[in-house]
Amino acid sequence: MAETVLRKGLDVQGYLEREGSLARVPHAFRPVVAVARDRLLDVFGARLHSAYLYGSVPRGTARVGRSDLDLLVALHEEPTDADREAARALDTALDKEFPEIDGAGTLLHSRARLLSEAETYDLGWFVACLCTPLLGDDLAEYLPRYRPDSRLARETNGDLALLLPRWRERISRAGGSEEALRPLVRFMSRHLVRTGFTLVMPRWNGWTSDLTEMAEAFGAYYPERAAHMRAAAVRGYAPHGDRDVLMSYVDDLGPWLAEEYTRVHGVKAPRPD
Repeated sequence: MAETVLRKGLDVQGYLEREGSLARVPHAFRPVVAVARDRLLDVFGARLHSAYLYGSVPRGTARVGRSDLDLLVALHEEPTDADREAARALDTALDKEFPEIDGAGTLLHSRARLLSEAETYDLGWFVACLCTPLLGDDLAEYLPRYRPDSRLARETNGDLALLLPRWRERISRAGGSEEALRPLVRFMSRHLVRTGFTLVMPRWNGWTSDLTEMAEAFGAYYPERAAHMRAAAVRGYAPHGDRDVLMSYVDDLGPWLAEEYTRVHGVKAPRPD
């Protein structure tokens, strides 16, 4: 009898498994996680519904001095401008106090939005599968289970064509310094690799958050673009502030990927913002 081989990131029923856990947080990052947890309570108090870690820290793959700390906060109400400013101040303070991290970023959303029908296969999936509970009531309990199908691909990354003009504006405003361009190279490289991966995710039938693995999975289906995606994966981990690279993303790789994504999966449903 043939044995069924499961793809990475799936359970025995073919649903995406939640990645990451507090137990996997590397020892070097546990102090900053503990401080972040306490300060989130101080900053948002009773308005905080729940908080989560995501990214390399809860996956256990973070590198000291190279990885950032990624947080998501669900509030009982819609975030205000004051909430966003408080989150930015928290991120800045954590980055300054803990050399173990290379930056911090906190996403803010309301509980209602994260559980809304419109976000079920985007932010909802993100919370349920890519976020590790840190504080409060885990919203994953109110969300469905997910398969690596075309609907998930469309609703997570089917908006690249809309993003590219904004990326051009960010590049034009950034100036020419290494310090200014490096974060953009890291962000855009990671976004393109993840979009390339979710383009092929239903055919690959699995999940990984490793950029190198994502690029290899993509390259198996698009060999003519494999070298571009592998290079973007390298830059996602070790970026250099290169304007030519950024322009190649918005002039070549990005437009091609957006067109192919629309052809294969369609366009992401509109969001209020």
